[in-house]
Formats: sequence, structure tokens, C-alpha cells
Amino acid sequence: MNNGKYVFAQVASFLPARIFDKCALKYNGNKWVKHFTCWNQLMCTMLGQLSGRESLRDLLITISAHPNKYYHLGFGKNVSRTNLALANEQRDCSIYESFAYEMIAIARSSLIDETDFTLAVTGNVYAFDSTTIDLCLNVFWWASFRKAKGAIKIHTLYDVKTSIPAFVHIT
Repeated sequence: MNNGKYVFAQVASFLPARIFDKCALKYNGNKWVKHFTCWNQLMCTMLGQLSGRESLRDLLITISAHPNKYYHLGFGKNVSRTNLALANEQRDCSIYESFAYEMIAIARSSLIDETDFTLAVTGNVYAFDSTTIDLCLNVFWWASFRKAKGAIKIHTLYDVKTSIPAFVHIT
């Protein structure tokens, strides 16, 4: 994980912590929190997503193998299954949604040259994608799709010029 630690730290360094802190403050995400902040939660779940962890337990096994690297990876001083599970359950997901939209705005504003993509259409051009992700009804009882099948649907509106999502909605 030594090389992975450096790659993860480099990826995380692109995230503007001050903007994230404003999003957390807006939704009182760190109110009454002493150790495991919203930023720590973001870093843990981001590592889980990027490393393809399949469950919370799988993620914690990976993280707990290297407790001396918690600080360098942005996890805080203690990561436990209880901390992460409670944070996932109790914190407002709007913190992360608003941060995602802030990141999209930053990505859009950083586009320098729009001459790479030209169309004879004035205004913006969007593409719409709708993807269904199958889920197990025994675990995700709230995601009933059919009688014996569970699923969620992700609706995404892409800006064709920038290849950046303009809107994402999960049903």
C-alpha cells in the first residue's frame, strides 16, 4: 500500500478542503464531532470506491491493516466500523452532493479551449443517460424494482462539450 498511499494522497490533494468545509458547515455535518469529521468520512469512502471494496467490512479490513498511515491518508486518528457506519447513517448526504456540484463547477470553469469541439448549434448540447443498477432485495429492501428484484436508476445529464455531468439524479 506504500505506492497506493502516495497515489491516493495525490488524488486527494486535488480536492479543495476549504470548499468541502463550507459544504459541511452549511449542513452542520461536523457539529458535535470530535474525531471522525466529514472530511475523514469522505476520504475513507473515496478509498473504498477507488480500491473497489465491496462492503464496509472489506473497507475497514483494508484500512485497519495500516493504522500508522491514517493521518497521511486523511482518515483522522481512529477509524472504526462503528464510526464509519454511524457517519454513513446519520450525516446528511447533501454535504457530499453540494461538494460534488462545487467540483463540477470548478471543472467547468477550468476549460480553456472550446475550439476542440465545434457544432453548428448555438447553446449547450446535452446527452442524457439512464443506467439501472441491480441490487439484492434481501439487503436493499427499499429498492423494490420488481417482485423479486431490486434496483436503483441513475439519471445523468452530460454536457457534450465538456464531458462533465451537469445533473445526476438517483431513483
